[in-house]
Amino acid sequence: MNTPTPHTEATEGRALRQDPFQDRMIARLLAAQTPWGRFRLGLYVRSKRIAWNAVVGSTLFLKRALDITVSILALLFLAPVLLGVAALVKLDRGPVFFRQTRIGLMGREFKMLKFRSMIVDADARWKDVLPKDEKANGVTVLIRNDPRITRIGSILRKSSLDELPQLINVLRGDMSLVGPRPPLPREVAKYSQADRRRLLVKPGMTCLWQIGEREGRLLEVGHRHSIEFPEQVELDVRYIESQSLRKDLWILVKTVPAILFGRLV
Repeated sequence: MNTPTPHTEATEGRALRQDPFQDRMIARLLAAQTPWGRFRLGLYVRSKRIAWNAVVGSTLFLKRALDITVSILALLFLAPVLLGVAALVKLDRGPVFFRQTRIGLMGREFKMLKFRSMIVDADARWKDVLPKDEKANGVTVLIRNDPRITRIGSILRKSSLDELPQLINVLRGDMSLVGPRPPLPREVAKYSQADRRRLLVKPGMTCLWQIGEREGRLLEVGHRHSIEFPEQVELDVRYIESQSLRKDLWILVKTVPAILFGRLV
């Protein structure tokens, strides 16, 4: 019969003694057997909950303050560019803006703004171009050389200028500067329960997979089209679980070279 050696028993004893968190929890549970102990345990749990809510609340407040400040400054600074693009789009005969229903925080619908980059009846011709979808059985859609895109629209997309009106969505509170990209309703209809974790935060104008940050390296900027949908979800969840104001600022900084080097196209 195998019996544990004294060395093994001593090692296991040290391992148990070296877990201070477990020791504290056992002590609190034992103390909770008395009225005074239960009162102290309840007070401890409430204090932890208040501290957690304070941390989360302050983070959300600072994130919203960043969204408002940056979106206002960007709209003012880029006003000449926005007016110029609007004039070019208007010359193409049709509305300047394209309003599309997207899914935001906790599954709420909102109208996302873009400069129109497609012909006016693009939605009516959706079924005509669907066979060209390179991800036919996937959640997202990728159609290269889409015939519905206008000449000016092609330039806007390559430069990401068509996304600038979303600064208005950020100012309204529908979106954030940084967060998972807002999906279409038809995409959400294909989501698994795990995929729906992306809807736990406000959608954003840019995110980890948009800039191609897959491995978390400081200066990493890759091409978003090399990232398939399951990995997009993983990166979005990684962001949700570790988001911070510093991380948001760095993602915004890295979005600039991603645009300049055509990584968002």
